[in-house]
Formats: sequence, structure tokens, C-alpha cells
Amino acid sequence: MFRTLRLDAVLIQAVIAGALSFAHLHDLAAAAGQDGWKAWAYSVSVDLLLVAAWRRMRTTADNRAAWVWFVIALTASLGANVATAGLLDLNDVPDWLRITVAGWPALAFLGGTLLAHAPAPAAVPAESQPDPAPAVAPDPAPEVAVDRAPDPAPELPPAPDPAPPVAVPPALLDHARKLADTHHANTGDRIDADTLRARLGVPAPLANAITAQLA
Repeated sequence: MFRTLRLDAVLIQAVIAGALSFAHLHDLAAAAGQDGWKAWAYSVSVDLLLVAAWRRMRTTADNRAAWVWFVIALTASLGANVATAGLLDLNDVPDWLRITVAGWPALAFLGGTLLAHAPAPAAVPAESQPDPAPAVAPDPAPEVAVDRAPDPAPELPPAPDPAPPVAVPPALLDHARKLADTHHANTGDRIDADTLRARLGVPAPLANAITAQLA
């Protein structure tokens, strides 16, 4: 279904202003040596750059570059209006104006390319949706106690037989007593079985037996 076009004073004024500006651009381009279809192309180029810069300003937060190209296109449009108002002899256009008109296509192409390929604004992340309510787990089934016979007590291993006493040679015992006296004189403590075993180089059971006899 087509939308009804609403004609009001603002729209009519915009159409008239655009048509006049378009015609002035055409006349100025034709006077600068761009005759035929090229004069109309200049008018389209200026107006399109003006519209592209305006749209970029409305859709981009950082619109400094769009403002620059909008001012350039607006200056070209206003300049054509003023130049064709009788202040410039269109039959004898100055060289600088011919150079400006001739260089306009490259400038408009640069502006249009920069506006078209400028980085798009970052998308605003959508508001996080609330997490869905967790599913209610069903009540666990009641536990049924089942009586069972107690486990039999584990059988304890039989107690090991006491180790037979270790015989200590008298000469080794005398040497150990000297080491114990020296250790006591140096440290103030009685020598223990580990220290005595390290000094004598004997097995642990023999060192324990010597330590017991030195007590």
C-alpha cells in the first residue's frame, strides 16, 4: 500500500530551492566550459555529495568528516547561486573558476568514497534478557531403610613375636659410650639412636640396642 505524499509549504519550498540551485550549478558549469551533459552531471554531483554528507551526519556519532564534506558541497552550491546572480560575467569566466570546476569531479569522488566507506558506528548491545526461571526439580523419592546384618568384625593379624635381643660387642659399646659422652659435652643433650647409628655406621636395631644400654 503506497503512502500518501503530503504536500505542504516546507516540501514545496524545498523543491523550488533544489531546482533553482540545480539550475545555477548547471549554468556555472556550462560557463566554465563544461557544456552538454557534463554541465548537468556537475549539478547532480554537488547535490548528491550534499545529501550523502547530511545523511552521514545523522547516522554517525563522530561526524566531523561528514561536516567537512557537507560544508564543501554547500559552498559549491551557494557559490554557484551567488556567481550566477549577476556578480560574475558568465561570458568571461576567470581561470581560477575554470580550474575549480574542472577539478570538482575528483574532489567529489574522494568525498563520496570516504563517506561511503567510513567505519560504521558500533552496534549498541541489546539489553540482557533476564535468565529464565530454573526448572523446579521433582522431590526425590523417599529413602527406604533396609535392615541388614552387621558386617563381621575384621580379623586382626596375630601379634608379631618379640624380636630377639641384639647382642652388642663390648668394644663397640665402649666406643659408643665415648661418642655419647662427646656428644653430651658438645650439645648438652643425650645422643639419640639415629645420631649414634650415623656415627657408628651400624644397622638401626643395633643402634637402638646400644642406645638402650647407654641410658
